This record gives sequence, C-alpha cells and structure tokens, in this order.
Amino acid sequence: MGLRDDEWFETVFRAHSTALYRYFARRAPHDDVEDLTAEVLAIAWRRREDVPDDAVLPWLYRTAGYVLANHRRKHRPVPVAEVPEEPDDVDPATLAIADEEVREVLAALSARDRRVLLLNAWDGVTGDALAEVLGVTRGGADAALSRARTRLRDMWARRAQH
Repeated sequence: MGLRDDEWFETVFRAHSTALYRYFARRAPHDDVEDLTAEVLAIAWRRREDVPDDAVLPWLYRTAGYVLANHRRKHRPVPVAEVPEEPDDVDPATLAIADEEVREVLAALSARDRRVLLLNAWDGVTGDALAEVLGVTRGGADAALSRARTRLRDMWARRAQH
C-alpha cells in the first residue's frame, strides 16, 4: 500500500471523480449529483487506508452505492416521469433514459438485476471490479451479470410478443 497523502488523494480525484459524477448523474436528481460525488470522495479520504490500491474505482462505486441508498432513504424518490425529455447527445446512457421502452423494461427487472446491468453497461464495470462493487466472488459477479442479461433478453422478448 502506497503513502495515502494529499498527492494520493489528488491522483484518485483526477482519475475517478468524473466516473463518480456520471454514476450519480444517471441515478440521482440533478441537484444532488455534486454533493453525492463529494460525499464519496470525502469518505475515500477519511477511509483512505481501506481503499485497495488495485481496486480504487470498484471501491468508490461500492461506496457510491451505499451513499446513494442512504440518500434515497432520506429523500423522496424522483418519479421516472421527471427525467428530462431533452437528451444529452454526448452520453449514450442519458439517451437511453429518454426511451420509454427502456425505462419500462428496466423498471420491470429486480433492483439487483438493474444494478448489475447498469454498472456494467453504463459504468463499464466488469469482472473482478464488478465482484468488488457487488461484494461477491468473481464467479458470483459473472453469474449475476449472466442471469441479469438473460432476464433482460426474456423481458424484451415478452414485450415484443405483445
């Protein structure tokens, strides 16, 4: 484990703050995104000795999941209808949110399936990093992703039949 000083934190901030911001931008009300991102980074500083050198981003994503869950418990949920109609042409994830069918299919999945799929598709979290974020083994993460993808395909197929 390297020295956990201001320089270490600055490196973590430069490398991962944008990914954290995007994580929250896809999952939280716009007005809360900066605060939630800052909260995770503050936790990373306070718990810097616990952050694994070889899995900084997965540790941050896992912490972000806890911060978001706590935030949602404290605040009323934002209805899907309040998602802006104007998509951001730069971010494909935001474009997907604008698609009513995608929202409906994702809403029909379990919270765990949604989390696994979105971490993988939107945040690019795979393999060992996905296992770290989910708090399971690599095999467990691979299985969870495979099952979630299967259920997503099944949901789309059922939808196409109607």
